[in-house]
This record gives sequence, C-alpha cells and structure tokens, in this order.
Amino acid sequence: MIHPSFSWARWGVYGVLLLAALFFLAPLYVMLVTSFKTAEEIRAGNLLALPGALRWDAWASAWGSACTGVDCAGLKPFFMNSVVMTVPAVLLSTIWGALNGYVLSLWKFRGSELLFGFLLFGVFMPFQVVLLPMSQVLGWLGLSSSITGLVLVHVLAGMAGTTLFFRNFYVAVPAELINAARIDGAGFWRIFWRIILPMSTPILMVTLIWQFTNIWNDFLFGVAFSGADSKPITVGLNNLANTSSSVKAYNVDMAAALIAGLPTMIVYMLAGQYFVRGLTAGAVKG
Repeated sequence: MIHPSFSWARWGVYGVLLLAALFFLAPLYVMLVTSFKTAEEIRAGNLLALPGALRWDAWASAWGSACTGVDCAGLKPFFMNSVVMTVPAVLLSTIWGALNGYVLSLWKFRGSELLFGFLLFGVFMPFQVVLLPMSQVLGWLGLSSSITGLVLVHVLAGMAGTTLFFRNFYVAVPAELINAARIDGAGFWRIFWRIILPMSTPILMVTLIWQFTNIWNDFLFGVAFSGADSKPITVGLNNLANTSSSVKAYNVDMAAALIAGLPTMIVYMLAGQYFVRGLTAGAVKG
C-alpha cells in the first residue's frame, strides 16, 4: 500500500535532478580519478575506472615540477601570483562598488541617473575592446607586465558590476533611515560605515564571491597584461597543458586543472549559501 504522502511526480523530479547532477559532475569525477592514475592506467582507456591506488605523484608534479623537461616549473609561482593579485583586486573593487552604489542610490545628485546609465555599459561591454587602451594606460603609469597593473585592470573592469549590485541593493533602504541619521548629525562617511555597511552583508558576500570567481578564473587580462614573473594561474595552466612533450601526461594536466579550480570550489562550498541569500535579498518588498 502506497503511503498517502508518496508522490510519483515529486520522486520523478528528484530523479531528473539526480541525473542532471551526475551528468554535470561526471567531468569532475573523470578529472579527479585521472589525476591519481599512472600512465599505464590511463592508456587502458577506461575513463570511469578507479585508480589502483592513491598516487600523489601527478599532483606533486603539477605543483612543483609539472612536466618532464629541463627547468620546467609547476603551478606554485602562478598560484601565488593569482593570490597576490586576486585578494586586493576583490577587496578594492568591492569597496569601490559599495561607495558608488551608496552615492548613486542614497545621495543622488543632478546627472546621477545618467552617470549610472554610462556605468552600465561596462557590464555589457566585451573586454576585448579595452585591451589596447588599457595597455597604453598601463605603459604611461609604468605598471606594464606587473601584478599591480593586473590589480588595477581588474578593479576597473569590475567596478561596473559591483556598482550595479550595491546600487540595486541600496535603493531598497528606506529614505527615512538616512534622513533620521542626518538629523542626528551623521555625515556621509558615518552613515556609510555605521548604518549602511553593517546591513550590507548579503550583497557584500555576493560581490566578494562574484569578483573572486571572475578575477581568479580570468585568462584574457592575465595573458595580455602579465609579464614573465606576474602570470596568473590560468596562464600557467594553459602553458602547462600546451607544453610539448613526447608523451602527454594527462594525469598531471588533470591535477593542475584541479589545483587551479580548487580555490573557487572551496569558496562556493563555504559561502555558497550566503551567495544565494544575497541574490534573493530584497527580491520581495513589503
């Protein structure tokens, strides 16, 4: 006898979602098991087969000595370059976007809506069109082929998106709250630090995760504006995958790809729930 709460439709939806999840995670599974296999196990041809043992040789090669040539470095220097580049770029673009959104929503001035409209062009503009002008500007500033130059590029490129996030979040803040603070003598900065920023946790999490993902995974700016000592991990991963070798080390390539993607996976696992909450914050009014 079927329980009254049993629903074929519900279990059908669960089944479809499970199949979709398995299909989506299949490449990650193949990458993971391949990274622990030996060359002989890979040549056996069964992508889904488990490795005979957990061997970390490919991971060590990808991190420290990722290929078999002479003077061939692994991902470690590129990884550190990405850390040094991503952390300040994320923080600066987020706080800059928060200030822009604060001004454009709660301290409006003549032409603020027009300015916001121009800023929106940066959200939809393909970044390829700014490569040459940005390269020239970095040359004028003496920041070409440096991590500092990459930080500046990512801050400017992300400003439009972060401004959009914070502006749309702050328009839901009651004007009476700001007016009351003004009456009590609070100025522009005190209102921002004491009132607005503490209530911005949802959108702060969204912006931080969004910017971290975009900047860490960026390849275009990394390959265009970096030098020999400032290449981010995406460029290092591309160089590793395209290294000429008589025998292709797929296990090393898979381990390197996992190392490159590990920080973003960890961020989403630890803060994914805050990302969803931040996206839905303010969606329902009243």
